[in-house]
Amino acid sequence: MSQGLTGVRQAARQRKKEKFTALLHHLTEALLRDSFYGLKREAATGVDGVTWREYETGLAERLRDLHSRVHRSAYRAQPSRRIYIPKADGRQRPIGIAALEDKIVQGAAVIILNRIYEEDFLGFSYGFRPGRSQHDGLDALTVGIERKRVNWVLDADIRGFFDNLNHEWLMKFVQHREADPRMLRLIQKWLKAGVSEEGHWSETKVGTPQGAVISPLLANIYLHYALDQWVEAWRKKVARGDVVIVRYADDFVMGFQERAEAERFLEELRERLQKFGLELHPEKTRLIAFGRKPENDWKWRGGGKPGTFDFLGITHSCGRTRKGYFTVRRETAGKRMRAKLKAVKQQLRIRMHAPVAETGKWLRAVVQGYFNYHAIPGNSRRLLAFRDGVKRLWWHVLRRRGQRRPWTWKRLIPLAKRWIPSPRILHPYPSGRFDAKHPR
Repeated sequence: MSQGLTGVRQAARQRKKEKFTALLHHLTEALLRDSFYGLKREAATGVDGVTWREYETGLAERLRDLHSRVHRSAYRAQPSRRIYIPKADGRQRPIGIAALEDKIVQGAAVIILNRIYEEDFLGFSYGFRPGRSQHDGLDALTVGIERKRVNWVLDADIRGFFDNLNHEWLMKFVQHREADPRMLRLIQKWLKAGVSEEGHWSETKVGTPQGAVISPLLANIYLHYALDQWVEAWRKKVARGDVVIVRYADDFVMGFQERAEAERFLEELRERLQKFGLELHPEKTRLIAFGRKPENDWKWRGGGKPGTFDFLGITHSCGRTRKGYFTVRRETAGKRMRAKLKAVKQQLRIRMHAPVAETGKWLRAVVQGYFNYHAIPGNSRRLLAFRDGVKRLWWHVLRRRGQRRPWTWKRLIPLAKRWIPSPRILHPYPSGRFDAKHPR
């Protein structure tokens, strides 16, 4: 971090209502270079068709020209190239791929703006923030439910958040802390650049493209003012019982002690979001009995069984430890595992006639990457199921290669032992990691 950006962070921390009127001068060639090398090398190209490797040729000269264009207002944002990727439920998710220079400038702007907003964002916001991961959010949720008096869980989903983000409200929120007209003009350029789909340009009056470098920060700014601050005030001034919340981008889960308070909050939440052009998804937003009391009532008093909910690809359910204490059980969500196995199956068909060792190396990387996220305590059964599923898919593909020597299951076992990693737990228990990161 440069000395100038350190000063920005200190000022943002000490003066919470300070408006920063001069920020763009922090966008230097060195910062653009850092932003460039922070991009993914093999990422898909935008409408410009320029790859990371191509841009690296003559990088110093290119960045000097880009820096000059940004500071004399000659820089023009290009439209995002829209593609679609399949979701776990079978639908298509629109993704906007920005041009390479737009990615570079956006990345530099994010580095600058994070110095301000990281001092403002609340502790229960975990999505796309420096030093915070999905597992940090999962840990906080588990610890909150286990240590607070949570009996009801609100599993909330904002319908099409990135597609319905209101530009006018966003700019008002940004201007709470930022008053540099040149930086504001940059953000407006990215919002109004539009999208290009199969060569046809269309204007974007609302929303911000998923996939753009700047989009996660803009989403966090929007929800900080539209949701987070309001939730924090509601929790302190209205709630009588315990209330916990963990938000990751537009996906958030809340825990309540009393059902009446949870229902009241849900009604007021709908009104609050409607004010800012947002709405809850009626089918994906649920209020369920979940926590220590529902588990006790079901286990010992014959009450209804507590529900389950999915958050960040993990299914959460009520359970007990070997000593009989209440705990939150966590396993890979079934639809997440099925979607991954389906993707592996499609790739194996493409690689059907590739050398066995080459496919084995690819499978090792895929399975290990899957374990790196999902190898949490209590999830061993699902990890084994995933590994077995991959083995079976590979076996079916090998059998169809048409070789004289048939691929029996016995012949596959040593091959799978060599190339497909065996599952082992890679993450600590939620309370251990949470307490280490938040010793207070």
